[in-house]
Amino acid sequence: METTRAHDHDGVAVVEVIGEVDMASDAAVRALIAAQLDRRPAGLVVDLSRTDFFGSAGIQLLVEAVLRTQVEGVGFAVVTDRRAVLHPLRVTLVDEAVDVHPTLEDALTALRAEHRPARSMAHQ
Repeated sequence: METTRAHDHDGVAVVEVIGEVDMASDAAVRALIAAQLDRRPAGLVVDLSRTDFFGSAGIQLLVEAVLRTQVEGVGFAVVTDRRAVLHPLRVTLVDEAVDVHPTLEDALTALRAEHRPARSMAHQ
């Protein structure tokens, strides 16, 4: 069984997936990610820290999320420290395209640092 829910952290959308991401559940996760991106958040985090199974459908939906966030200029990160998720990401090399963090706090901090306005060189 899988549970998917979204919440907001100061403008960063967080999609949390509890349970499994497979062909039976990926449509719900994909729809929730799309709905969050339609809101034009400052960033998107997919929290897989409580995901027990992560199949090829999960890999595909992350690749789609990476592509859409790149096109829309939205920061993107994944949260997990679980082997069930990390191993498929490593084997498929998706971990090289996705910013993976062990905790939600780490992911939020990284996204906020990534989107800080650059200081002008003229003022230094």
